[in-house]
Amino acid sequence: MTDVLGWRRKFGVLGPSTNTVVQPDFDDLRPWGVTNHYSRIVIQDANAISDETFMAGTIEISENTAAAVRGVLTAKPDYLVMGMSAVTFYGGVKGGTEWKRKIEDIAELKLSVGSEAVADALDACGARNVAFLSPYYPVANREVSRYLSDRGFKVLRDSCLRCPSWTAIATVDEARIVKEFQQLDGDDIDALVQVGTNLSAIRLAAAGERWLGKPVIAINTATYWHALRANGIHDRITGFGRLLEEF
Repeated sequence: MTDVLGWRRKFGVLGPSTNTVVQPDFDDLRPWGVTNHYSRIVIQDANAISDETFMAGTIEISENTAAAVRGVLTAKPDYLVMGMSAVTFYGGVKGGTEWKRKIEDIAELKLSVGSEAVADALDACGARNVAFLSPYYPVANREVSRYLSDRGFKVLRDSCLRCPSWTAIATVDEARIVKEFQQLDGDDIDALVQVGTNLSAIRLAAAGERWLGKPVIAINTATYWHALRANGIHDRITGFGRLLEEF
């Protein structure tokens, strides 16, 4: 029997319990016949006030992911989508791939993750020289740079907002993100990237493509795009940038 609402695909979405952005973002990107079933990775709202505490907080998220996977499997999803990005970059391509496979082995389902999705999106756009923005601390930005370098991209500049807690990420306003993108941009940059799934940028990135004249990749858009395409769903969805409209 086919699910009456998720007759094309049922996605099990995994995200930190403190994240208030990725769930509505993914629902806004959802085409007809696809449903999202959100499972929270339960964590405390850690105060990420240094490199060390930020890394400790993201490791807690990683360690608690398996329980969220087991919870969402009771809805019998067809595929998993990771609504948490930081740890998917850790350890470069090797580390990110191993982490993804661990979750896939637990679930016995395939999974889209932010690190791979962003890299695939940049490949689709033909970008090589990139700059990126995150809500992270420098230690995590270095891991993002390492992953992208492993995938053959040259990271020319990056910026980290050093948000003081997980929930504070969702309070960053558009004016701050616009300012950061403007400072990161330049004639040497092929594409701009935003990582951090609790940072709201799916619409701002689409607008940025118009005023910057180049691809601007928001990680939530890239991750959901990756999941749709991995499942043979090629709907052209407007309003969220070139990625969903053209590729």
